[in-house]
Amino acid sequence: MRTHGASGSRSTLIALASTVVFALVVVLVVSNSPGWPEVQRQFFNGEFFRESLRVIPKAFLLNVRIFLIAEVFILVFALFIAILRSLPGPVFFPLRALAIVYTDFFRGVPTILVIYLLGFGAPALQISGIPRDELFWGVVALVLVYSAYVSEVYRAGIESVHPSQEAAARSLGLSQAKTLRYVIVPQAVRRVVPPLLNDFIGLQKDTALVALLGPVEAFRQSQIEVASNFNYTPYLVTAILFVLLTIPLARLTDWLVIRDRRRQLALGAAR
Repeated sequence: MRTHGASGSRSTLIALASTVVFALVVVLVVSNSPGWPEVQRQFFNGEFFRESLRVIPKAFLLNVRIFLIAEVFILVFALFIAILRSLPGPVFFPLRALAIVYTDFFRGVPTILVIYLLGFGAPALQISGIPRDELFWGVVALVLVYSAYVSEVYRAGIESVHPSQEAAARSLGLSQAKTLRYVIVPQAVRRVVPPLLNDFIGLQKDTALVALLGPVEAFRQSQIEVASNFNYTPYLVTAILFVLLTIPLARLTDWLVIRDRRRQLALGAAR
């Protein structure tokens, strides 16, 4: 045990040392390159960095708001699509086909095109009662696209539930709908939480695409700052804000994966 522990500690130290050495080499190469002074002035300017910190974080709150609103609708709508695709029997074939067409279409079309088509096309129809707010249609576009991806995650979770679970529930007198609601879906949702979080990390980044329609969120505000100062440091500030938000989600995903693996191992050992 001691030998194993010492070997593990030595491997960790070697990995840490090699990482530090590699980082130092990269820093030295970049900082000594001929164009570094100009790059530093354009992208890492301290004065513009401080100025950007006064305005861009306020605009970033809109990104967070878009993310939170879209996430709620995606979780519900994607589960509905996944359930439609899981309905058995020929009587539900039209619903299954509709769900398949939906997921194939919105997974195939780039998100930016969906945002453009809805953001500029829907208001242009001038139909009474149809919202014309660009932010509204940006959120709708994200919901439609990400619901297609998340529904596949849900469907994988539903299909991972052993058929014996459904058979046992039906033998107890539960209907197909109640079996889905009380037996299959709760188990499926617990199993797919980590991949769901990965999708929502991507969603948080894609909230910046809503800026194409006009709302002033973090990316649009950084564009305004760049156009005013002719310096690209505001883009760095925006990137840091997104990273600060996505890293905790990534670490939470890792923790959930480890916890689920330990739970599976514990269940296997108990059997």
